[in-house]
Amino acid sequence: MKLGADIAAVVTGGSSGLGEATARRLAGEGVNVTIFDMNVEKGEAVARDIGGLFVAVDVTSEDSVVSGFKAARDRFGPERILVNCAGIAPVAKTTSRGEPHPMDMFEKVIAVNLVGSFRCIAHSSTSMATLDPLTDDGERGVIVSTASVAAFDGQIGQVAYAASKGGVAAMTLPVARDLSRSGIRVMTIAPGTFETPMLMALSQEVRDSLGQQVPFPSRLGRPEEYAQLVQSICENPMLNGETIRLDGAIRMAPR
Repeated sequence: MKLGADIAAVVTGGSSGLGEATARRLAGEGVNVTIFDMNVEKGEAVARDIGGLFVAVDVTSEDSVVSGFKAARDRFGPERILVNCAGIAPVAKTTSRGEPHPMDMFEKVIAVNLVGSFRCIAHSSTSMATLDPLTDDGERGVIVSTASVAAFDGQIGQVAYAASKGGVAAMTLPVARDLSRSGIRVMTIAPGTFETPMLMALSQEVRDSLGQQVPFPSRLGRPEEYAQLVQSICENPMLNGETIRLDGAIRMAPR
């Protein structure tokens, strides 16, 4: 897909971290970007900065997602790109101090990270499938979701997060197969340890230690590097149905 002013994109979780970097990168290529997020103040600020649109969207709510896509399409027309970056990562063990893992926490993580991603995929692809092809191959759109290396190397306390991200990785190929006749490509990125708001809240000493665990380059990943891969996925028509680890070759230890 050739990026430019005739292309619209929706980025969930676009007010910070990987989503913000992606929104800025796509906008820098001329794409009309709509940000879905719950952080109104930050989301509106980023949207103003990139000449895009912010819509307060809760990806766990069907009505909220439907309204969000309507607002985005009313402003910029149907999206050709969807990037799922909305996610949460609370920590709890399967059992700890005589208590089981809080079930409401587990269900919330699945609802946001996995079901929320699929909800946006289902609604976006339904629209994309009705559009005219953009290329001689018949491509109509591109969907990129965000898993995590925790999908494969989940650490102690990450059971809910790993389950949700494992689900995102697992659904990538079947969704790509579902949408292949509609000319919609589906990819997932599984980042390693990145400079996201969650990690940046840790001490510099802890961040340095995490970075040193990466074989090469021995540092935390930068959100701009995630955004660069999103752009590459959008532009390369043979990338489809795969989860790409973006992690500097790290394999996470149990803790």
